[in-house]
Amino acid sequence: MAYFRKWAALIGLIITIVTGTVASAPVQAAETTAVFRDVHGHWAEGTIGAMVGQGILDGFPDGTFRPDEPVAADQFIKMVILSFSERFPNGARGWKPSFLQSLSPTSRSALNQDYRDFTFKPSETGYWAKPFLDLAGGLNFIARNQFSDFKAKLKREEVAEILYYTLKETEYTEDEGYSIGLASRFGDFQSVPARAQRFVAEAYAKGIMEGYPNGYFGIGQPVTRSEALRILERLSDKAKRVDVEPAAGQEEFLRLVPTKDGSYKRLPFPSVRMAQAFDKLTEAGKLRGTNYDLQETVLRLFRDTETKEHALGHVTGSAQEETSLWVDPPFHTYGVTIHLGEGVLDRNKEAIFAFTDFVFGYNATEFRKLFQSVYDLVQAGGQPDSETKQIGIFSVEARLQADGKTLVFSILEPKPL
Repeated sequence: MAYFRKWAALIGLIITIVTGTVASAPVQAAETTAVFRDVHGHWAEGTIGAMVGQGILDGFPDGTFRPDEPVAADQFIKMVILSFSERFPNGARGWKPSFLQSLSPTSRSALNQDYRDFTFKPSETGYWAKPFLDLAGGLNFIARNQFSDFKAKLKREEVAEILYYTLKETEYTEDEGYSIGLASRFGDFQSVPARAQRFVAEAYAKGIMEGYPNGYFGIGQPVTRSEALRILERLSDKAKRVDVEPAAGQEEFLRLVPTKDGSYKRLPFPSVRMAQAFDKLTEAGKLRGTNYDLQETVLRLFRDTETKEHALGHVTGSAQEETSLWVDPPFHTYGVTIHLGEGVLDRNKEAIFAFTDFVFGYNATEFRKLFQSVYDLVQAGGQPDSETKQIGIFSVEARLQADGKTLVFSILEPKPL
């Protein structure tokens, strides 16, 4: 059996030499780490093997990887770009489909037009990193003047800044108050300027960067080559991210809310009632079958499946929802937006009142009467009274938008003392 295995390997080697694919074939993780004499037993050995095997970063000619050496800004930005690509068996690279789908139409268009000649390779003339820096700037991953010296060694908060703006373009950012609350547990968090606190907080809340065993994030500390690879592994693969536990007692105020990219993020609510009202949004949507869409804290109700598909951009054309039910945590506000039209209220009344009945509790009937009277008034061509109505603890405002067809009820909850 061993004899046949040797001949099979030899035949395979001859085939790859003839077809010219030896040099371009991806290196397997186990083989990669074996050639670096300074990574055996290192905490990032597996990550180094996997990421080097993907061509994200190379070792040195002397057979070392030097995992604990700091990484420069230009090196890290190149690695960010490469982490969103994949290497094919012939050595060529291409964008991961998931990355292309994550970009906005504007950024996707720029990638296909302004950077269509991007080769994933260093420049052969002039500054080697220029293609990567230009692309990162064009996609808003970095600002043009963010670094005065791209050869400078990156500090941890500077890496967090790159991650922050990259996440804004490819995913979404967590609620800032929530993420800062999480990151404030680090002993050195207050030592970073307020502007940079949101970068550190985002990288931590997303589970991409962690702190150290001593309870510090490591403000001012350089990022090593091995740390950079672990960070980028988590950036490009959500399954690799760390689950960050909320603070004690915070769970009942938190909810996982759906984002536009099909993922979920944790969002804090200012009160248990408001968090539970968010739960009611999904229940209210299901009363319309599948003719609804929930993104973050806004529930959109559609006339039918075709209208929903148009509105969500799955087919060409323009359309809108008939009704929106929403919760606005930063402003302690609930709301109902309804677009006037034949049969709109009949189709959506059950969902509207399922939501508002929970919000108002014992005073639900009073709101129902107000809602119906204002709706009938506007349908008859009248204007709602601009005066704020008090229903229980809530202040309610009804207003007709400038288009004369959109009625908005805003329900303000008093802030907890």
